[in-house]
Amino acid sequence: MAQQERGLRTRRAVLEAAAAVFAERGYAAATINEIHSRANVTKGALYFHFDSKAALAQGVLEAQISSEYHLPRELKLQEWVDAGMTLAARLPQEPLLLAGVRLSADLQGRDLFGSAWPAWTDLTANVLSEAKTRGEVFPHVVPARTATVFLGAWIGVQFVSQAVSNWSDLSLRMSELFDHILPAIAAPAVLVQLDTAPDRGARVMAEAKAMSMTAGTGADV
Repeated sequence: MAQQERGLRTRRAVLEAAAAVFAERGYAAATINEIHSRANVTKGALYFHFDSKAALAQGVLEAQISSEYHLPRELKLQEWVDAGMTLAARLPQEPLLLAGVRLSADLQGRDLFGSAWPAWTDLTANVLSEAKTRGEVFPHVVPARTATVFLGAWIGVQFVSQAVSNWSDLSLRMSELFDHILPAIAAPAVLVQLDTAPDRGARVMAEAKAMSMTAGTGADV
């Protein structure tokens, strides 16, 4: 068990180092040597987990979606909003997510390592499908189509926020995106209950962290 935990920590250290380098330099300019140096692990350990630069990029992209800040809500649409708003709050601070943005937009490298965009589209489509089953969205809504439209808008929001404010207004722009998309798909009785405020992501993250600490304290009793 201890060996397994060490392996997981090593893998995470390598991924975080790779993400930092990819976020700063892009895929083409990144080197295994710099990633190895930043990870502070042996080359053998690095290559045990990732046998190439492309595999490192794939690992970074696969780590984009996590359940770390997911909290079940009465409304599935609120869970969708929460996922988007926490992502907006985290992205400027987390190299792993910043690297995912840069790698996904790398048209030359995508044939080697793929993109995070399909995973985000699938996640949105799945949540919207469940919301539709619950009657939270209009019957005419096609979850897969809405997910594709939303992804395109979200990508645009990211790039505009980066260009205009170096990500400082990303949460505000994400809030505005939801405020424009949701009236087109959400049942009126559901729409009025949704919290899309710019600080929603930060509040959800604080709530998740508080619950995690409480659970940890309880486990020690």
